[in-house]
Amino acid sequence: MNARKGVAWVLAVVVIIVLCVLGYMRLMAIPTNVAYVTEEDGGISIIDLDSLKVTKRVHPNDVAPRGLGLTFDGQFLITANKDTADMTVFDTRRMNLVRRVPVGDNPEFIKMFPNGRWLFTSFEPGSTGGPPKEAAVGDTDTDEDETPSQIVAFNVQDWSRGEVFTAGKETEGLEFSPAGNLLIVANEAQDNLGIFTTATGQLVKTIDLATYGKRPRGVKLSPSKDSYAVTMEGSGTLLLLDKDFNVTKTTMTAAKPYGVAFDHAGKRIFVAAALAQKLQVYSSDSLQLMGEAPIGKRCWHFTFTPDDSKVLLACGRTNNVYVLDANTLKQIAVIGGFQTPWGILTYPRAYGSLGLP
Repeated sequence: MNARKGVAWVLAVVVIIVLCVLGYMRLMAIPTNVAYVTEEDGGISIIDLDSLKVTKRVHPNDVAPRGLGLTFDGQFLITANKDTADMTVFDTRRMNLVRRVPVGDNPEFIKMFPNGRWLFTSFEPGSTGGPPKEAAVGDTDTDEDETPSQIVAFNVQDWSRGEVFTAGKETEGLEFSPAGNLLIVANEAQDNLGIFTTATGQLVKTIDLATYGKRPRGVKLSPSKDSYAVTMEGSGTLLLLDKDFNVTKTTMTAAKPYGVAFDHAGKRIFVAAALAQKLQVYSSDSLQLMGEAPIGKRCWHFTFTPDDSKVLLACGRTNNVYVLDANTLKQIAVIGGFQTPWGILTYPRAYGSLGLP
């Protein structure tokens, strides 16, 4: 082999090695600027936030996901599955299902602990799974014998089970206090909030909201960490509570509000009014309505994009995701092809009804 051929051979080997390394790095990279959508009848879809197109769909057997969470490094997506009484853990780099974790009958909501080391998930043994039937505004649950909901903490390092909390009936939204020492639980069928210590799972306080409305569902801590927003679906009510859980302001919303979130600046509260098919925006200090936009049917949950420029809403009865400008509320796109979408989150993490803070 002459010198020229030797150099060419070495260069070819180097090129092959570089291409292999680059391919491996791409394969092992955590997806960024993406949204994950859980679909009760369709698995999980991934939306590229630059193109606003679905780039991947996965639907392993026996996975009917609703609630979802992301580890803080973006590597693992966790879903609560209505039909199999468990959570599934996916490695986001290839969307491989890496673990199934038993939870309990009818798991629904997932909430990451503020330090990212734990996740909390609720399950409702007294409720049936599946998309809810539309009911008249103000309808209440009259089943006195319904089994209380449970909330379980899991360590995200090894997915081991931690504290178990006995909550109220038909538990919906979960939120943490600023220090993470308290867990706030919306008990839909009892018109109250349960306040638990996260260290022991003990109930320390019950906040009766019956005089303000019916069926609390969404609960969200403000970015300033001095107030909470709560939606009450049955009565169409938005509440603002101070850090000690005293109700300070109330207002009426459009029909059946659920998903709720502050914007990044904490100046506005966004509310998804599912039955009215509206996204409404309220001033966070006065609760004055600032604007609203038409959306699809049963849009329960939504997220801002990581740059705060857009809002994406998962609309479960029109099987699509609405994309709105976060400032003007003008429609940017409607992404179709979903099967009963339930929840939506982004990575990098962003504000939303299931996301930050």
